[in-house]
Amino acid sequence: MIQVETIIEVPFHDVDVMRVAWHGHYVKYFEIARCALLDKIEYNYPEMEQSGYAWPVIDLRIRYAHPLKFQQKVKVIATLVEWENRLKINYQIDDLVTGQRLTKGYTVQVAVDMSNNEMLFVSPAILFEKIGVTA
Repeated sequence: MIQVETIIEVPFHDVDVMRVAWHGHYVKYFEIARCALLDKIEYNYPEMEQSGYAWPVIDLRIRYAHPLKFQQKVKVIATLVEWENRLKINYQIDDLVTGQRLTKGYTVQVAVDMSNNEMLFVSPAILFEKIGVTA
């Protein structure tokens, strides 16, 4: 299992008058953790493009259990859970101090061959190579 943890402090520009993070910013926090995960396997967006594939997000789910608040320090955990036919990453946001789970969700990305803009139904060999498994 490939996993990373990223620490984020909720900034003022992400909150409303009640000092609660707007729900749309959670996607940004997921993206920060996803990029850290992709960096770990040396296949972030520039490397994807160099390999000839784009990986658009085609599905996103977020379950908001507890709000994130201004200056709250949180740990965003990103875990690669599927890679054979698509790239599925699970996320969990925990309070850094208490460890309480605040939010969870996932994203699904699929490979698109940039030479012809066709979606692949099986992940390309480069992804298997990057995560260290055989196709």
